Amino acid sequence: MNIQPVSATYFAHAMERASSLRHISPAAPAESADPVHISSAARAALAAEGDASVEAKLASIRARGPINRSEADQAYLFTHDKRLAEIAAQGKPPEKLTADELDYMQKATGLVNTMANLSPAEKALYDKAVASGNTAAAAGISQIALVRMMGHTAGGAGGATYDPLNTAITAANVERYFSHSIVDPSGQAKAGFQALIAFLNADRVG
Repeated sequence: MNIQPVSATYFAHAMERASSLRHISPAAPAESADPVHISSAARAALAAEGDASVEAKLASIRARGPINRSEADQAYLFTHDKRLAEIAAQGKPPEKLTADELDYMQKATGLVNTMANLSPAEKALYDKAVASGNTAAAAGISQIALVRMMGHTAGGAGGATYDPLNTAITAANVERYFSHSIVDPSGQAKAGFQALIAFLNADRVG
């Protein structure tokens, strides 16, 4: 199993699409006409109606999920969800985003929301790994977030079971429990866990 914080291919495509939208030329201005005066109350009502319509369409697109989403839906989502557009506009690859940014993108785009399984302190640890350039350790934390999707029971060393949702992210727990919960012949998951163990040990000493 090749585990990453989010689907790099998905977001690379989505961010490229969002970037292209920012370069679309504006439409030609309409011919001049007599000015129309609208009261501030009417403008507020129209704005509220427009916002409600946008939110309703966004909710409908999210409900369909990424698999059943068209290119037009994808473009609408990344254009009208303001925070999603701001995150995509940074042009960063997924592994360079913060935990909160990944959490929001997973929720907003309908991906499996693994990052919601991390506590604020664990998200801060993830951000520290990313900020230090240790994307392998960050991937290890992301893998733990995925393991927690299993619920309260997962397999540890020697066939033992444990509760991943209530097991803290420490070097000892990663070694004894989390690292045994993912079977990955490629070795990438193991590498992520080992990088995380080293990162946690160094962080404790530091």
